[in-house]
Amino acid sequence: MPLTFTLDPAVTPELRDGILDLWTDVSNAGGAVGFVPPVAREEIRPELVRQFVAMAEGRSRLLVGHDEEGRVAATAFLTFNTHRLMTHWIWLYTVMVHPRHQGRGYGRDLLAEAERAARGLDGIRAIRLTCRGGLGLERFYASCGYKEVGRVPGAIRVAPGDERDDVILLLPLT
Repeated sequence: MPLTFTLDPAVTPELRDGILDLWTDVSNAGGAVGFVPPVAREEIRPELVRQFVAMAEGRSRLLVGHDEEGRVAATAFLTFNTHRLMTHWIWLYTVMVHPRHQGRGYGRDLLAEAERAARGLDGIRAIRLTCRGGLGLERFYASCGYKEVGRVPGAIRVAPGDERDDVILLLPLT
């Protein structure tokens, strides 16, 4: 059954808790979303609060996918550039699909929905994202139309002695 997507949902305690659970579960399953396992909800909470503040200030928008049981199953944050010379493209951050839904095409659905949302934003001509190298994520994003446009070797330190590339990808919308 497909996910139901909502752009800019009301931020309720249920949504907050659902995103915290998703982010924790994805991180602890080895997902590259800013943390390394093991991580607890309370370690993630400050980052989610920063995202909510950006949303309240109009700097970011939230895309949420709910599963058939109404649980938060996927998220992505579409974040505007504040630099006056870069307002024609947005960042896509914290792209997550819950591990229980992996392999069902929900990641592709999430990216397609993010692309639709970006196309609806005035003046936006591209989506940019970064991903942690060494996990095959570049291949997944490439299969969804993103092009690798840069790579910073060893920029992400997962653990002492374990540095990964920071891979920069772009999806032109024009």
